[in-house]
Formats: sequence, structure tokens, C-alpha cells
Amino acid sequence: MIKRPVLVTGATGYVGGRLVPKLLEAGYRVRAAGRSLEKLASRPWAGHPLLELVRVDLLDRTSLDEALAGCGPVFYLVHSMNPANMDFAEADRRSARNMVAAAEQARVGRMIYLGGVIPDEPEISRHLQSRAEVGRILKSSKVPLTWLRAAMIMGSGSASFEIMRYLVNRMPLMITPSWVRTLVQPISIRNVLNYLAGCLEKEETEGRTFDICGPDVVTYEELFQMYAQEAGLARRLILPVPILSPKLSSYWIHLVTPVHSSIARPLAEGLRNEAVCSENSIRRIIPQELLDCRGSIHRILEKRKLRIVETDWTDAGALIPPEWVHSGDVHYAGGDLFEEQFSLVMRAAPEEVWDQVTRIGGKTGWYHGDWLWRVRGSMDKLAGGVGLRRGRRHPVHLQSGDALDFWRVLEAVPPRKLNLLAEMKLPGEATLEFRVERLGGEFTRLRMITKYLPRGLPGLLYWYAVKPLHFYVFKGLLRGLAQAVGRPVVSGPERVPKGDTPD
Repeated sequence: MIKRPVLVTGATGYVGGRLVPKLLEAGYRVRAAGRSLEKLASRPWAGHPLLELVRVDLLDRTSLDEALAGCGPVFYLVHSMNPANMDFAEADRRSARNMVAAAEQARVGRMIYLGGVIPDEPEISRHLQSRAEVGRILKSSKVPLTWLRAAMIMGSGSASFEIMRYLVNRMPLMITPSWVRTLVQPISIRNVLNYLAGCLEKEETEGRTFDICGPDVVTYEELFQMYAQEAGLARRLILPVPILSPKLSSYWIHLVTPVHSSIARPLAEGLRNEAVCSENSIRRIIPQELLDCRGSIHRILEKRKLRIVETDWTDAGALIPPEWVHSGDVHYAGGDLFEEQFSLVMRAAPEEVWDQVTRIGGKTGWYHGDWLWRVRGSMDKLAGGVGLRRGRRHPVHLQSGDALDFWRVLEAVPPRKLNLLAEMKLPGEATLEFRVERLGGEFTRLRMITKYLPRGLPGLLYWYAVKPLHFYVFKGLLRGLAQAVGRPVVSGPERVPKGDTPD
């Protein structure tokens, strides 16, 4: 067993968030690294005695040096492809170079990098080029690198699988680009995690590059039909056409699925390249049962029925709340901070109220005026925003960093406070906060506070345009929440006068 801690970068990401508990279960000391300590601390495994949490931004060399100090192996599981970072290739390049320099200085034992299968073709997508470049940069280090190259990862919550799931679920007739007949060799996330963890035990993997894939080589069209069968759907009519560019495909994916076009586009570009293993030597070194495509899909659908989604593509990215959210300094925020508050009092325990607060959004909806929320989500989607379709990772539990429709969870402190940051397209910044307060005896007050920092004249006009709707929407939301709790309302819902806002 390795004595020095294992550093996992990207620990709040899709793969990293599943690898950390697997390593802890195997008895490793783990140092989980991410850009947000709040997100890390909210994970179910955050309190494990073998775990240490560290805040790391790979573009910040100082934080990287601190995280690597005293570490043994390092898992490199970061990727800069997100809506907030359009030049992901440059960000990935700088991150990899920082890692090489910091790893050499810290004299870590080895690095393990998860990238993508690199096709033997003259032209490959920018996304695959970037993944390959990162691998080459890490390989140039004096620190030995194990480079695992995966094709499409099949798992509940992975971006590529979720794109397929939404397209097949919602489109009986699919007019697709010609890449729908490209060959791919998908691999289950369970097998990916076994390979990653297995590299720590197998010295012969050190300094080598391996392709990791499942047993099936299929086209995306075959994969779509396979999903439809396993999901109990009618066979899909798929019509490939040559005129749909990756850019147009990404916009269509953005409208039909929860995946943002800035993420969908590099993925769509990569689909035109075959993703098939060129060698399978790792199967001999780390033997395991490889799930085929149908088995992977069946397993994913079963886990979704049981509401088990450990990590989701929406988890990725830094959780960076605006400074004014915590400072409370309007002048520091750079403008007028508008605020409205509504409250009600009911005869109920705080835990009963909290149970319904944390169910908000997703399939539960917003307790009142759902059609207005859907209209707002559709408008946001058309404007290039995230819309409501992201839903939520779990129907009951919320943790810091979770996506919730077009909001992001800043804080979830049971049974007292839920604070959401708006991620829809806005001419400003906004939060929506729920506070559950015990009043003594059997009474509980539920407060709902919205804050908005406008950006210029458009921001001011937006606030005054939607302000009349607040009285209808927010009072109705509180009333609907109280009905869901099923306990009598003593007073409210009512607008709280300005100046009576809690600290």
C-alpha cells in the first residue's frame, strides 16, 4: 500500500467524484483537490478519516505547489471545457504545464492521466487535439506518466451519455449529421474507475500509454437504437444528412438537451472521428469483467430508477459566488443591490419544512406558477442559457455546487438555509435564498429572499419589468410549499417591509 497520500485533481468532477470514494474504500490516504472547498466539503465522502480536502486551481501555481507537497501518485482528471471558458485548449495547456513544473519540484511518485482515444486520422477535432496535447505535455515531465485513453464513457450523468439519452428520449425522428455512422468503442464508467485505481497497484503501468475501451465496436446509430430498446421506446427513425455542421449540431443539442452548446460543440466535432482502441494490453495487466454497451445502458437505467447518480456532468466547474453575496457591501458590489423578501409562519417543525424546500425544482417543480418558470426557462434556452432542462442530480438531496434547473446551489445547510445563484441569462447577478427559522414551540418561519445586482441600464429595466411578477410568483411559491408540508399556516405569506431583512 502506498504510504504517501494520493492526490486526485478534479475531485468534484464526473470521474474524480467517483474515484475518490473508491480509493478511500480501498484504504488509500487521499488528498481531494478542487477549486471550491465548499463543493468538496458537501460530498458524502468528505468526512472520511483518510481524506484531506484542498483548494486548488491548476492555473494558480502557488495553490498547486501546496497541494502536491508530500504526495505520492497524482491523478490528473481536469478539463477546462465549460461554458465559462471558451478557449479551453489554452487553459488546458497552461494547467498541464503548471502540473509538470509543480510535480517535478514536489518529486511526486507518478502521474496518471485520463484522456481520450486518439484516432489515426489526419484531421481530428479541437477537443481531441487538446486532450492529446495535454498528454504530451504531461509525458514530457521527469515524473513517470501513465496515460489512459478512453472512448465514450458510459455512465449515468456523463455529458456524452446524457446527450444521447435526451436525444433518443425526445426525438422519435432524428435528422442527424453523417457522424451518426462513425465507429465508437464505449466503456463503462465502472471499468474506467477500475483501470484508474488498478494503475496504483501495477508498477508495469508506470510510464506507459494504454487505450481503454469496452468489448463492443458500434456506430452511434446502433447505440441510439440499443438505448431505445433498453428504455422501452419504439425504434427511432434516424436520417443522416451531410449538411449539418458541428456548429449547427451543437445548437440543436443545446435546444433539445440540457447540455450547453459550448460543451456540445467540441463533443459533436469529436464524433466525426472514430474512437476505437488501437491496442488492448491493459486488459492483461488489470483484468476485469468489461461491460458491453447493452449491459452498461441497462445498468445506467436501473441506477436512475433507484435515483442513484453519484456525480453528474453539471457538477463540474468552479463554484465562485459573487463577492457581494457574502460581503453584504453594496458599494463594494459596484451598484445598487435590490432585494425583496416574503415570509410565512406555520405550525410545523423546521425539519418538516426543510424536507419540502430541498425538493424544489426538477420534477417537483416550483410549487406554483410552473408555466411561468417554464416560459422563463424556454426564453433562457433560446438566448443561449442553460434553461430548466438540467433539472437536478437527486430528487431530494441537495449539496453545494449542484445544478438546480437554471440555478446553482451555493449553500445547503440543513435544516436552515438554501441559497441559489442564478445561472440563467441576466443583465446582472441574482440569488434566491430560503431560510427556515425555529420560532419556539411548534412554530417555524419560512423566509424567501431574492437579491439582484443589476448591470447597467438593461439590468435596471429588467428588475422593474419583473418586479410586479414577484408578488404573484413568490407568494404563490411559499403557499405551495406550505401545502406540500401539509401543516397549518399561522400567518402569511406576505411581503416583508424593507429594513426588516434578517442578518
